[in-house]
Amino acid sequence: MKIAIFGLSLSSSWGNGHATTYRALCRALHARGHEVVFLERDVPWYAAHRDFTSCDYCDLRLYSSLGDVDALRGEIEAADAVVLGSYVPEGVALAEKLLAFDVSPLAFYDIDTPVTLGKLSRGDHEYLTPDLVPRFDLYMSFSGGPALDTLTHEYGAVRARPLYCGVDVDHYRPLDVGKRWDLGYLGTYSPDRQPPLEALLIEPARRLPHMRFVVAGPQYPDDIAWPENVERIDHVGPADHPAFYSELRFALNVTRAEMVALGYSPSVRMFEAASCAAAIISDPWNGIETFFEPDREILLASTPEDVTSLLAGARVVDAAAVGAAGRRRILGDHSSARRAEQLEDWLAEARSRLSLTQARSAV
Repeated sequence: MKIAIFGLSLSSSWGNGHATTYRALCRALHARGHEVVFLERDVPWYAAHRDFTSCDYCDLRLYSSLGDVDALRGEIEAADAVVLGSYVPEGVALAEKLLAFDVSPLAFYDIDTPVTLGKLSRGDHEYLTPDLVPRFDLYMSFSGGPALDTLTHEYGAVRARPLYCGVDVDHYRPLDVGKRWDLGYLGTYSPDRQPPLEALLIEPARRLPHMRFVVAGPQYPDDIAWPENVERIDHVGPADHPAFYSELRFALNVTRAEMVALGYSPSVRMFEAASCAAAIISDPWNGIETFFEPDREILLASTPEDVTSLLAGARVVDAAAVGAAGRRRILGDHSSARRAEQLEDWLAEARSRLSLTQARSAV
């Protein structure tokens, strides 16, 4: 198939988790013989922090305005499927434009489902409106469970299907680099993630001054009081993620408030850390057990005491065994190759039902 994807960013991983998700998916689709065109809005923020401007697994196109999309209409209409992602600039206007084209199926890929549902409930239509939801032939969601019911029954999604984040397991793999930190976290600053980061890393660092901690990611305010044993790294590019995770004795996963409230919303960072065989300590949320088995493939912690007991040995765990089990789970259920297969299935289902509907209309 030829698949055209309009996404937030493929070229820049700075301050977003979309890029690594799209890269893994596009690479897996290419490996399965599909032709992928990725269309990314050329915006100053990502232009100033690009990892590349071309790649060998898809045709990356940068466009400056919706007018540029009009010029690509013939190529877009020639695609076997078109996918529009969440948080794309001028997403509502772009969706209307694509709906006016001769495109089928047209799918929406929501990499931010908890945020999207929160925005829709507040009347915030930054990149999607309620009336657009039922007009897509397929709605693929980063969240499963109740989110799919909400999309179907409250917003009228025709086919709401889960397409969780996946991992390029050939890139995200354990490296023999030795352990540098006892606990580390990789993620862009978010106000709603800061309280659990405070409880599950910063406070344990204060209580365990002889241990080493690290927080990597951009946009953290200057007024955060980091303990002396917490190292700050402003940005770790995707090429260096495996080494970073491999240098951690434990990797912390903290979840945005809207994702916790909705449940069934694993983050790409959690999957990437597990793919590198890092022993993950995560805040708990509803549905996490459907992705990793607690105490065997992942460790759960709600308080500073939970974390300090793991780090100091009061709660005895084999970190290497937990990391290895998490890696095996990724290989079986959460690789980008598996996600590419699922995308094929969802698109084939949408195409089949569209063909059936058209055949019935012709009678």
